[in-house]
Amino acid sequence: MTALTPEGRVKAHIKKILKDAGAYYYMPVSGGMGKHGVPDFLVCYRGKFIGIEAKAGRGTTTALQDRELAEIVQAGGVSLIINENDLDYLKGVFNEGA
Repeated sequence: MTALTPEGRVKAHIKKILKDAGAYYYMPVSGGMGKHGVPDFLVCYRGKFIGIEAKAGRGTTTALQDRELAEIVQAGGVSLIINENDLDYLKGVFNEGA
């Protein structure tokens, strides 16, 4: 088994939080044919659409990611940027019903 990167560990924790909450989620595969900047997780939870971008350490979002996260908010969804320090916050979001 391959060791996870720091961001991979954050993503693994996010997956567990989403599964424990019973949320539907999808992790789009980035590639040449897809839309660039799409968040790491596209989530539906209790009728809400949530985009989650995972980062590790001091990682920051790109301009394309910022654009996509803003478009989700403009469409009435919720956008979150989560790193290892935000995992308890994310648990609280899903415990409160997003």
